[in-house]
Amino acid sequence: MIMTSEELKSNIEKALDEIRPFLQSDGGDIKLISIDNDKLVKVQLEGNCVGCSVNQMTLKSGVEMTIKKHAPQIEEVINVS
Repeated sequence: MIMTSEELKSNIEKALDEIRPFLQSDGGDIKLISIDNDKLVKVQLEGNCVGCSVNQMTLKSGVEMTIKKHAPQIEEVINVS
């Protein structure tokens, strides 16, 4: 099933809403920047997540995994600063 861009964005926002409480509990947050070619998601980590040494691990294992669960066609999630 192919999702429209609007459905895709909605599903990615749902995924971010799911992970946001964990980031906020550490004084951070995350914001959706863009979805490129319905395959690449760009996010921006905020607050304490910016300088955190485990943010790449959080991004790959937490954020990317959660987004792929909601939007399987996404191939990669990257953090832009």
